Amino acid sequence: MNPLEPALAGSTIGGLTTLAVTWIAQRTQLRASLATRDQTTREKLYRQFIEEASKLLGDALVSNTVEIPMLIGVYALINRMRVTSSIETVEKAEIVLRAIIDLYYSPNKTVADVRADIKDHKLDLLRDFSTAARDDLLMLHY
Repeated sequence: MNPLEPALAGSTIGGLTTLAVTWIAQRTQLRASLATRDQTTREKLYRQFIEEASKLLGDALVSNTVEIPMLIGVYALINRMRVTSSIETVEKAEIVLRAIIDLYYSPNKTVADVRADIKDHKLDLLRDFSTAARDDLLMLHY
């Protein structure tokens, strides 16, 4: 047996160990980076949906003329959610949009009507969507 063989074996094992640890660390770092990017993208998407749906909701309360460009914009947001979000989140977004469209076809609300509806939580159309979106974002951490 050559006296250098144990030294070469030790160097080889040490080098392979270093390589494996580096590979695992980089892979873990990449996964964390992708998860953070995905979370940021979803947060922006959900925020935009809430803002646009809220504008439509406000308009639907006092008008019977559907704002088609805004409506199409909200549909586009829902379709973007289909790519990245859970089925439950998308379904809750669709429920919000259907309720807003129904409001356009109902009699316009007075300030007193709006006040009463707020008091009775009838205008909190985005609550279930917001909860589903939050749950969706929390799932990215696990």
